[in-house]
Amino acid sequence: MQKKRVAIQGTRASFHEEAAFKFFGEDIDTIECESFKRTCDVLKQKQADYVVMAIENSIAGSLLPNYSLLREYNFPIVGEVYLAIQLHLLALPGVKFEDIKYVTSHPIAIRQCSDFLDDFPDLQVIESSDTAACAKKIREENLTDTVAIANNLAAELYGLEVMERRIESNKKNYTRFLILTNKADDSVAYNKASLSFQVGNSVGSLAQVLNILSDHNINLSKIQSMPVLGKRNEYNFYVDIEWKNQPDYDAAIRKVLKYTVNFTIMGEYTKNDKV
Repeated sequence: MQKKRVAIQGTRASFHEEAAFKFFGEDIDTIECESFKRTCDVLKQKQADYVVMAIENSIAGSLLPNYSLLREYNFPIVGEVYLAIQLHLLALPGVKFEDIKYVTSHPIAIRQCSDFLDDFPDLQVIESSDTAACAKKIREENLTDTVAIANNLAAELYGLEVMERRIESNKKNYTRFLILTNKADDSVAYNKASLSFQVGNSVGSLAQVLNILSDHNINLSKIQSMPVLGKRNEYNFYVDIEWKNQPDYDAAIRKVLKYTVNFTIMGEYTKNDKV
């Protein structure tokens, strides 16, 4: 049986690959991509079967550019995965803390470790595009004066030692990832959906939609708005909803259609919010 081909933004052993392992298991072919847009292009060209895409972080918030990609490419969302973000200080084996001059990682990871880094003002912080790529560079270039902030998967893959464990400031940090594919599987049971739509610019227009959801026992777990490009005072709303009874969902969708414009069901999938 052919392995699932999963496109991720970043390098192997990044948090995206860790999320892919958590959702699919480790027996996959990981396709490294330099950007989120590239992951979508790879899926569009059928060089991958799935994309794992970060959509929000409990500290940094929503990744707004990725909402634009979801709308542009219109791939079905077929799953979600929540991943606890645990950040460690990684170095080549044998390196002592007093030898370190540089700390490198993704800007968001660096910010999430600010309390730890503030205790060592002499260390020069260098931003990079990917946490795992920093770990890989230390191994490939044999950097004995540099440490990376990355996950345990990167330490294992690139043969680095964990010099300091769990240096993130907030120990309850998590990222939510979406699973995208070319074609949704209608046979899978679902109890969660991601929708996008616009409403008229009049009093109560959004409230009408939200009241319909409430009246049908639909839980609104997230709402995000983004301006419609080139149109003042017009917004795309992105919402995640959950339900227990399928008829409630079906009825709510039929009614919501009457009060929205450019309504799209971006995906129907099984709720999977265990961190």
